[in-house]
Amino acid sequence: MANKTTNKTKTHKGAAKRFRLKSSGLIKRKKRGLRHILSNKSSKRKRQLGPKAFVHPSDSKGVKRQLVNR
Repeated sequence: MANKTTNKTKTHKGAAKRFRLKSSGLIKRKKRGLRHILSNKSSKRKRQLGPKAFVHPSDSKGVKRQLVNR
């Protein structure tokens, strides 16, 4: 008798480290460009890169698929 089980869906660990799913359904992300070579960037530019942003709605479907168990 064959065992008819399906594979478990797994969270994409790279996406899990980069995105957070809020209770409202929005996905929070960090802005790029604040890791290194900061001396060439103005204070205004670094300050505006500080707060978190949200994933665009057209990209959120793919990100939510990667965060299945979150």
